[in-house]
Amino acid sequence: MTYLDTSVLAAYYCPEKLSNSVEKALHKVRQPTISQLVELELCSALAIKIRTGQFDAPSAGIVLGRFRVHVADGRYRFVEIASREYDIARDWLARFDTLLRAPDALHLAAAFANGLELLTADHGLAESAGRLGVKCKLINA
Repeated sequence: MTYLDTSVLAAYYCPEKLSNSVEKALHKVRQPTISQLVELELCSALAIKIRTGQFDAPSAGIVLGRFRVHVADGRYRFVEIASREYDIARDWLARFDTLLRAPDALHLAAAFANGLELLTADHGLAESAGRLGVKCKLINA
């Protein structure tokens, strides 16, 4: 099973340089798993695309609608980010030896705590995963 971070879903639902590579990688994933944090960050990514002129609001709404249909259809399995994941993320951040920010530490902790491989397009996150012993696959163009 595989935990998808936001970089993967953003490239899947929005045309980006990595979109084709992400689509190929997702076809190989048997049970894609996400958290509510991924959903929240996808909304944030869409808002950024609107503010930077990459998308207009109706286009972002279509993307979000498609994602929500996929969620409702059961395309994604959800894992909770609870106290255990926060504790793991906090302990990793308190090592002070990674480039992790809090949301990425939570993604890693969600994957790790649930025995999932992380699928990401974020090089820094993949590097941190390797340093912390989290199974990870990096999608490149």
